[in-house]
Amino acid sequence: MLLPRFDYLEPQNLEAALELLAAHRDEAKILAGGTDLLVRMKKGLLKPKALISLKSLKGLSYIKEEDDGIRIGAGTCLADIISSKPIQEKARALFEACEKIGAITIQHHRGTIGGNILQDNRCHHYNQSDFYRSGRQACHKDGGKICYARENADRCNSTCQSDGATALMALGAKLVLISQEMERTVDLDQFYTADGIMPHAIESHELLKEIVIPINNAQSNYQRLAYRSAIDYPIVCAGVLLKPVDANKGQIEKARIVVGAMGRAPLFLAQESSSLEGKNLDDTEAFQKAAKKSRDNATPFAVHNVGSTLEYRCEMVAMIVLKALKEAALAVKDSNG
Repeated sequence: MLLPRFDYLEPQNLEAALELLAAHRDEAKILAGGTDLLVRMKKGLLKPKALISLKSLKGLSYIKEEDDGIRIGAGTCLADIISSKPIQEKARALFEACEKIGAITIQHHRGTIGGNILQDNRCHHYNQSDFYRSGRQACHKDGGKICYARENADRCNSTCQSDGATALMALGAKLVLISQEMERTVDLDQFYTADGIMPHAIESHELLKEIVIPINNAQSNYQRLAYRSAIDYPIVCAGVLLKPVDANKGQIEKARIVVGAMGRAPLFLAQESSSLEGKNLDDTEAFQKAAKKSRDNATPFAVHNVGSTLEYRCEMVAMIVLKALKEAALAVKDSNG
């Protein structure tokens, strides 16, 4: 499959990149590593008139530990995140998620954390070649009025299968978006729309500048299920965070449970998370109850569109959430000596 024709633009600094985005808007796409974008273009899913390459913008690649948290440039490659000591020690879920994204060559040379967060939602009914899609009625994401993943759906139900987004949401991360006019910060769990066609709340003239992960003396864990341990997208995944009470290290002060690859966005399960507050780290019954509730509340969002049966994926939610909670609790205990 060949790439469609496009203009290749390579700004030499951030200001020039923002100027190009403002000028081209919906007619252009950002090219970072290209691991998701170029595949979609080859399949005819995208036909932008221009690609704005960020290859020369070295200032978007960094990991800084500051007072307000760990700041990661959107252009930071996955390998740098995996090898970062602050990430390993204080944002473990992100380290574990990045380890599972793609092959090692992608982690070192192409894959960036910004690209992973901003990757388009996927659906095996849609992510096919022009030839395949030409033989059936167009779906919502392809400009039609039908959803093959959910009967009688009034919108696209393509699924967010980003490992990084699920882990970062569990960590309570924020995104810094920048344009020519302004810079704004949004919570990651407020960054998603309710529609799979345009899943991210980012304007066409905006650029993802950095990710900010708060440091709060918590431990986190990420678990995922896929056909292969690497390369494949997850068919279900979960990120959790557990913060102990300062005066009682064996008790949970705050918890966050996020389930990914089940719906149009990672699902932050607020009630299930708050149900663990005040519980002991060795309260297996509380973990099991939260895991089952996570399954029950994630199930309505799931559809047949990621290459695995709906029933299997839903049942596995409880298992991977429980495993993630147990691993995070063990990490808290280990950190307390």
